[in-house]
Amino acid sequence: MKLVCFASLVASAAAFTTSGAAFTTHSYSVGQRSANVDNGAHRTRKATIVMDGKANAIRDRIKSVNNTKKITMAMKLVAAAKVRRAQDAVVATRPFSETLQSVFGGLINRMGGDTADIPLLTQRDVNKVTLVCITGDRGLCGGYNTFMIRKAENRFAELKKAGLEVDMVLIGKKGIKYFTKRSYPIRAQFECGQNPTSKEALAISEELLNTFLSGETDTIELLYTKFESLISSAPSVRTLVPFSATEISQKGDEVFSLTSSAGDFGVERTEIDAAEPQEFPNDMIFEQDPTQIVNSILPLYLNGQILRTLQESVASELAARMQSMQSASDNAKALEKNLSMQYNRARQAAVTQEILEIVSGAMAVE
Repeated sequence: MKLVCFASLVASAAAFTTSGAAFTTHSYSVGQRSANVDNGAHRTRKATIVMDGKANAIRDRIKSVNNTKKITMAMKLVAAAKVRRAQDAVVATRPFSETLQSVFGGLINRMGGDTADIPLLTQRDVNKVTLVCITGDRGLCGGYNTFMIRKAENRFAELKKAGLEVDMVLIGKKGIKYFTKRSYPIRAQFECGQNPTSKEALAISEELLNTFLSGETDTIELLYTKFESLISSAPSVRTLVPFSATEISQKGDEVFSLTSSAGDFGVERTEIDAAEPQEFPNDMIFEQDPTQIVNSILPLYLNGQILRTLQESVASELAARMQSMQSASDNAKALEKNLSMQYNRARQAAVTQEILEIVSGAMAVE
C-alpha cells in the first residue's frame, strides 16, 4: 500500500517538473527565420488577432460601403451621359423652332396684329384652370419630385382659394401616384421616360388643345422644373394656353451644354435671340388666308413647347440625380474612412490584448 502511494506521488511530481526546453527562448537576427518554429500556431494567433468578431464585422461593412460607392459613382456617370443626350435633342429641335417663330412673326405682321379670329390667341374670362404638372418617373434624384409636387399643391390651393375650378393633367409616374392617392381631379395622365419624343409630346398637346378649344377650360398653366445648372433647378409656372402673339414672336431662347474639366462637370449656357420675322412681299398671294395658316402653325408651336419642356424637365431630373449620387458617393467615402479607423483601432486593441496575455503568462511562470 505504501509502495502504491509512493509511486503516485512520484508521477504527480514528474507531471509538474519544469523542463528547460519548455521555457527556452529563441532570439533571431533581423531577416532570419527558424525552421523549428511552429508556423501553424502563429497563423492561428494572427487570425485570432485580426479576425475577431468586432473587426470582422467592421471589415464586412467596409466592403459593403465600398461597393455602394462604386454603384453611386456609376449612376452619376450614367446620368451625365443622359444629360448630354438631352442636350443634343434640344439642339436638334432648334432649326424647326426658329423657322416656326420666324414664319409666325411674319404672318402676324402681315395681319397687322389682328388676332381676334384666332382662338388660341384670344383671352377669355377665367372660370376654370387646367394645371399640367411634369414630374419624373424615378426616384434617387434628391428633392426634384418633392419640390414639383409641392409647387403643384400650392398652386392648386391658390386657385381654389380664388374661387376657380381646377383640374390636372399629370405627366410622370411620381406625380400620378401622389395625386391619384389624394383624390385630386385628374383629367388625363401621361408617362414619359428619360428620352421624350415628339410622339409623346403630340399626344399631350392634342389633349390640351381639345380641352381648350371645346371650352372645357379657360386657361392652361404649365408647371415644370426649369433647368439652371447641375446644382440648381427651379420649379416654375407659366401660362401655356392661350398664347401671346408678342411672346411667341419676340421671346428668345437659351441652349445649355454639359462640359467637364479635371473630372468635374459643369454647364455652359448660350443665349439665343429671337428669330427675325420673315418678310413677305406685299404682292405675295397666299393660297390660304393668313389667319388659317396661323391657326395651323399654333398647334405645331404648342407641340414644340411641350417637347422642349419635357426635355428640360428630364435634364433637371438627371442633374438632380447626378448631384444626389455625388453626395451619396462623398458620404460613402467619409463613412469608409471612419470605419477603417474603427477597424484599425479594434485590430490594435486585439494585438495589445494578446501581448498582455503573453507577458502575464510569462510572468506567472517565472
